[in-house]
Amino acid sequence: MIAIDPGNEQSAWVIYENGKVYGAAIELNDDVLRRIECEWGTEQYVIEMIASYGMPVGREVFETCVWIGRFMEAAGGAEWVYRKDVKMHLCQSPRAKDANIRQALIDRFGPGKDKAIGKKASPGPLYGFKADMWQALAVAVTYEEMERRSVA
Repeated sequence: MIAIDPGNEQSAWVIYENGKVYGAAIELNDDVLRRIECEWGTEQYVIEMIASYGMPVGREVFETCVWIGRFMEAAGGAEWVYRKDVKMHLCQSPRAKDANIRQALIDRFGPGKDKAIGKKASPGPLYGFKADMWQALAVAVTYEEMERRSVA
């Protein structure tokens, strides 16, 4: 599956299957769109979806919504995962912050930072992860584990 954390100018993506990361990056949205159309094709796509919680939002949020639609159209459809679902699944709290989500992922792929991330000489499965790549991975892990539960 390919999980995408969309943004208004660039988006993070992770290729993830059965608990393993096969690729990840942060790229300009046009480049992600080109990958969907020309490289990845008919893979399963999971995209973090924006939800309204009653607070005013800026132009960037609406531009991100446009990109979500473009990604979905190019992919021929996609599943959505909401941020609140990621927080509840990984951290069991709607108040979880990015640092809590990152730590929960390190714990799943570790135990510990040395095993999960590693170092240049001995990289772990999350070596090189930065910024929104963590959120794209969180979307992938949440979706895959929730799907497994609903099938079981």
